Amino acid sequence: MSRRTSLFRALVPALVLAALPSAAHAATASPSGAGCDRLDDAACLLPFPNDALRKDGKLDLRTSQMPRNAKGKAIDAAGWKGLDGFSPGSVILTKVPGWETDAALERSGAVSLSDLSKYTDKKAPVLVIDEQTGKRWPIWTELDNNAKQGYRLLEVHPAKNFLEGHTYVVVLRALKRADGSAIRAGKRFASLRDGQRPAGARYAKIFKAIKKAGVKRDKSLFLTWDFTVASEKSLSGRAVFMRDQTFKALGDTNLADGKVQGAAPAFTLQTKPLDGDLAKFAGRYAQVLEGTFPVPCYLTKGCAPGSRMTIGADGLPKQQGTYTARFTCVVPATATADHPARLALYGHGLLGKETEILSGPDVPKMAAESNTVFCATPWIGMASEDIPNAIDVLGDFSGMPTLPDRLQQGFLDALVLGRAMAHPQGLATSPLLEQGGRSIVQTGSIGYDSNSQGGIAGGALTALAPDFSHAVLGVPGMNYSVLLPRSADFDTYSLVMYPAYKDQVERPLILDLAQLLWDRGEGDGYAQHMTGDPLPNTIKHTVLLDVGLGDHQVTQFQADVEARTIGASIHTPIVAAGRSPQAKPSWGIPAIASYPFNGSAIVYWDAGPALVNVPPLANHPNRGKQDPHELVRRTPAARQQKATFLAGGGLIDPCGGKPCVAASDVG
Repeated sequence: MSRRTSLFRALVPALVLAALPSAAHAATASPSGAGCDRLDDAACLLPFPNDALRKDGKLDLRTSQMPRNAKGKAIDAAGWKGLDGFSPGSVILTKVPGWETDAALERSGAVSLSDLSKYTDKKAPVLVIDEQTGKRWPIWTELDNNAKQGYRLLEVHPAKNFLEGHTYVVVLRALKRADGSAIRAGKRFASLRDGQRPAGARYAKIFKAIKKAGVKRDKSLFLTWDFTVASEKSLSGRAVFMRDQTFKALGDTNLADGKVQGAAPAFTLQTKPLDGDLAKFAGRYAQVLEGTFPVPCYLTKGCAPGSRMTIGADGLPKQQGTYTARFTCVVPATATADHPARLALYGHGLLGKETEILSGPDVPKMAAESNTVFCATPWIGMASEDIPNAIDVLGDFSGMPTLPDRLQQGFLDALVLGRAMAHPQGLATSPLLEQGGRSIVQTGSIGYDSNSQGGIAGGALTALAPDFSHAVLGVPGMNYSVLLPRSADFDTYSLVMYPAYKDQVERPLILDLAQLLWDRGEGDGYAQHMTGDPLPNTIKHTVLLDVGLGDHQVTQFQADVEARTIGASIHTPIVAAGRSPQAKPSWGIPAIASYPFNGSAIVYWDAGPALVNVPPLANHPNRGKQDPHELVRRTPAARQQKATFLAGGGLIDPCGGKPCVAASDVG
């Protein structure tokens, strides 16, 4: 997330005025309506996620249960049909009367971001237990500080993504107010807990699980419930199917062997004129090229913004012809027939364009320093052309399926472009990439470099990719439902969402609901398979996460969650003394023992206290001083490390055994 937000902000006045609701605050779904759990009457779907909302192995969400916007329109639950579980990055939500300030959580001893290791404390008041293993899952707790007192939900976050298909039991016990007084369970749960009404098979299993975990079923038990995480098929099955069908049509059915087989995708390629607004970028590269390529389209409306995925009777995506995708490539002067350049895909930032590889100073320097030709295609679904649809979604989340559906189509676009780059009969055969009849680019395995949204969505692309084994995710994170409230960019998005959804209790719930679908279009739904446990018919991948300490736009704490989930190790010292708000910075991520390091890794880059604030622990953005979001990619040492990593040379330490220092020059 970065420069592209200004475009979004510029369009808001023109596109939003008609969309913003003018009606007075309409009543939301009644918490006592049909299908509501009634264990938390702050909203119908609370507590969330919750297997009370699951039936016969599928989520059973009804439109009548869903939040309503200020026009009184409920979110259409049809878009969530077919999901078999909840997000692996689910934010666990419930309203605890008496917990309105952080002091109450502290008085109760709830684990927080300040020290994640305390999730194992014997008397921890908030627990999440894996029902299959009986073990506690690493979590942290916080209140929604974006809401006013009286509307703040308890948010419980996984410090490492929950496992696909596993059922987890949430436990709240021995809760205290800030003054030390005890918080008692509500009447409905108390009667269930105390055996005054039948527990039923589901709660019999829950009570058995908490007993096994050493939790007493006594008066101190405030609330407990369970939820099941979605399966691999539910999360990534659609994208895998689309990929496999597309590559099968090219003649390559074994994508797990890492070989480029079958035919090259068709493409056009020509010199891109740098005129008009692009004239200022002339001279940064020896050549700038643009082209098109046909891609199977699995969406309605010819794959246009706002389109939906077409699903056949078998529950799988159904092709709707083809459509033409576009791409841009940049060629540094270092690329010659005698010294052919490596090829790498580039993932652009939030709501941006593929021409981002022209606009900043970092990509031209990276291209020249590493002798790399970068090519990019739009992250359709969340590209600049999708901004009007994104605004519509923020005003009515019934349209939420359009974002991840088109994002998955965007993955397919990038995979096909990647194959055209990797194939010896692909882009390398263009006269524009030859000197004297010899190619100036290498074919075979390519790389993937990215920043911001390119790092967030790029995690999913990496898990799917057959033609690159190494990926750099720059200033990354995952799980948009957590990223957005912690992002300075949300200042703009909230101008649309908050007038539409006025109930402050329901806003985190809406983001959690959105995440169930977003998982299919970003790294959160693929992280379990990004590195050591590949998706079916897929090669293994090695990933480098480059993090800017105190990033205003993509919180570093979700990069840590991603690192734990993919099994990455961390460069140490992580940051200089006093530069982390955590007692144990990046707890639970093992240190890199020696260099060069051949595994997946996370590296923090810090521009220092004069330039960048230490990030807040609460769920709001870092503010003040400079945003380091752009600084990592502008740091020569970071570019050197990335280039070596993408070339297969392992992770080197250009920081000399010290904390890595980000550039302070933004020019």
